Amino acid sequence: MEKKGNLIVISGFSGAGKGTVVKKLVEKYGYSLSVSATTRAPREGEVDGKDYYFKSVSDFQNLIDYNGFIEWAMYVENYYGTPRKFVEEEMAKGNDVILEIEVQGAINIKSQYPDAILIFITAPDVATLKDRLAGRGTESEEVILKRLKRAKEESEDIGEYEYVVVNDDLDTCVDSVNAIIVRKKCLRENNIELIEELQKELSVY
Repeated sequence: MEKKGNLIVISGFSGAGKGTVVKKLVEKYGYSLSVSATTRAPREGEVDGKDYYFKSVSDFQNLIDYNGFIEWAMYVENYYGTPRKFVEEEMAKGNDVILEIEVQGAINIKSQYPDAILIFITAPDVATLKDRLAGRGTESEEVILKRLKRAKEESEDIGEYEYVVVNDDLDTCVDSVNAIIVRKKCLRENNIELIEELQKELSVY
């Protein structure tokens, strides 16, 4: 029986560095990355189809109507969503897929895919989080405050995640996240093989 790929959901406070962590996971360990769609404007250097699929509000809403997303949510006045086709095709091929999504979407994913691995990335403390947001140089003080307020709301749902990883040192964080995924996969696959073997042996009774 062909093994289906695993679904890994990575979320984190804005400014925690989850995007950089995900990029390193893809580069170093070869995970498939689902590119999200959004209605927010591209930041400097971002490429459509690589960083995000940048959509107009009307185009995004059309995709919602046609069930084009596994999940979608509104975050700081913009839509974000996970395109369905890519994720399901990659998992069917046996590839492990990372979704970098917000808390609301992650909870939705877990309800649809109970075996999904949920990991939350955080900065060491709130002061570091605020410094990282300000250090981007792309957002106003008003937007930064909105993101911190959103982080406060998200903190109430961190308990929904199986793992929380602190991004203090990037390489350590990346390796820790990969170790979590590998361990979870091994436990799951070993259990499946054991169950199948037991069922086979018991079939004579």
